Amino acid sequence: MEASVISALIALCGSVIGTFAGIIAGSKVTEYRIKMLEMKVEKHNHLIERMYAVEERTSMNEEKIKVINHRISDLENDRKSNTQN
Repeated sequence: MEASVISALIALCGSVIGTFAGIIAGSKVTEYRIKMLEMKVEKHNHLIERMYAVEERTSMNEEKIKVINHRISDLENDRKSNTQN
């Protein structure tokens, strides 16, 4: 074989090996970034679940405050009516 053919075959093998090495390295980086994004999404979803729980407790507390305010109002009205009699 001629030297130029051997040189071309060596260059071809180097290109193929380099290409596959680049593909493998790129896929590892992509896989790592996807895992990091999945972790962020999981944290976000956990935060959303916690916020739903907080909103539920807040609405319950608001309802309790309304009831308490109504009771206080009734007690004040009773006191006023008792002092007038």
